[in-house]
Amino acid sequence: MKGYRKYFTKKIVWFLITLVAAVILNFVLPRMMPGDPVAIIVGRVAAGVNDSSSTQAIYESYQRDFGLDKPVIQQFFIYVKNLFQGNFGKSFSRYPTPVSDIIKSALPWTIGLQFPAIITGWILGNILGALAAYIRKGFDKVLMPVTLFLGGFPAFGMAVILLSVFAINLGMLPVQGGYPAGMIPSFSWTFFTGIIKHYHLPFWSIVLISIGGQSLGMRSMSIYELNADYVKYSRYMGIKDRKIVGYVFRNAMLPQITGLALSIGTMIGGALVAEIIFSYPGLGTTLLRGIRESDYPLIGASTLIITIMVLVTVFLLDIIYGLIDPRVKAAQYE
Repeated sequence: MKGYRKYFTKKIVWFLITLVAAVILNFVLPRMMPGDPVAIIVGRVAAGVNDSSSTQAIYESYQRDFGLDKPVIQQFFIYVKNLFQGNFGKSFSRYPTPVSDIIKSALPWTIGLQFPAIITGWILGNILGALAAYIRKGFDKVLMPVTLFLGGFPAFGMAVILLSVFAINLGMLPVQGGYPAGMIPSFSWTFFTGIIKHYHLPFWSIVLISIGGQSLGMRSMSIYELNADYVKYSRYMGIKDRKIVGYVFRNAMLPQITGLALSIGTMIGGALVAEIIFSYPGLGTTLLRGIRESDYPLIGASTLIITIMVLVTVFLLDIIYGLIDPRVKAAQYE
């Protein structure tokens, strides 16, 4: 247990350091963007007001409300204090709606889309890679080149292709949104089927681009393990091939778990692009709206939630890897 404790402690420390850095960057970077969001709000509110002193008073009132009249350092500590309370402030673009309400409405859509798609792509990629290494034939000569070709597309490229083919040309699936326009969300079969129809294109655009890299990695590791000395020795001893293959693919899977942890940040970035292209009501679309309207609280909250999602997922994968691979424990004693 001592080896595992040392491994887990290191992972927790790095998790906390990265989280602190993320909080600082999420506060600083949006404020470096050009433009004055308060002036935009005042321009909307004070339209038709010709008195400059009244306009200035409205401007100063909004600055006090958003806390922008205080020094930046003081703003940061207020920001951190509010984070611990789950308070992201008020949205500039949808004033006076709290940012937390906007995030709560977008987060389930993002989690419901991204993580099933990422895990599905990872599983399918590993299965195809293992089959290509063990069976070869059509899997290695046909399916592998196809999956690698699809995996080479950027996230926006695959999304645009699926959108053009299945939504615009064939008319099989909806063009945009998370559910039919004009429909009020409810626990009804009609609403559920509408969600499923809108779910297909963004889901498969994420899955298809993630299969290629995973299948290639699994194929390479499986071939390496199949040619290892312990496999040759096991066959020489007369152990059944099915049992040997089970050990081979279990060992080959270990680096793939690390690969998933390393690539999940990129995958989530690609998934956000897919959300934007399909106008899916998740964090990607919310973040884009915040950037367009210089909405600091909304940008900071969206990017922070995305960062925490990536950090937590990678951290959990690292912990799982440490538990299933005994070599991790042994390495801590060296």
